[in-house]
Amino acid sequence: GAKVDAIKKAEDRELFKKAMEKIGVRVPASGLANNLTDAAEIKKKLGLPLIVRPAFTLGGTGGGIAYTEETFEEVVSKGLKASPISQVLLEESVLGWKEFELEVMRDLADNVVIICSIENIDPMGVHTGDSITVAPQQTLSDKEYQNLRDMSIAIIREIGVETGGSNIQFAVNPANGDVIVIEMNPRVSRSSALAS
Repeated sequence: GAKVDAIKKAEDRELFKKAMEKIGVRVPASGLANNLTDAAEIKKKLGLPLIVRPAFTLGGTGGGIAYTEETFEEVVSKGLKASPISQVLLEESVLGWKEFELEVMRDLADNVVIICSIENIDPMGVHTGDSITVAPQQTLSDKEYQNLRDMSIAIIREIGVETGGSNIQFAVNPANGDVIVIEMNPRVSRSSALAS
């Protein structure tokens, strides 16, 4: 399984962002906030809607989408309260993009295999746990799938998961094919049960 350093690198939003930049994998434009003042500054740069992701929570607990000025403070406050370190990541919106997950395994000899690809029928904006999913994915071309595969292999290596499974989630813009990595779970996840 994943060692502590790999878990930190995947779960700490800022460390994950830096790791992805290092290997040339795009993540949503974002900023970290520990209070409402910092969050308001990030909102000025990124605009609305914003995805609010509390640090170190499971299953999207405390997260949400701030669509309007009126809901912004409420959604951010809820996220700060849910985070054990009172921190939220505010991300550019990818609402409406297609969502894919890859279940990836690696061993100590650096063999990496994609166990399964999963496609969420619902677009980004519907939480993965609330979405109908199909496996294997249905709508990517082989070239698009191979791109996600290559990114997944680079990600599991960069994060440092030396043995075991990981779940890597991507958003794909249906208009132009742009790809963003949403997150990586350096462990088995709900989707791992589907893949098995």
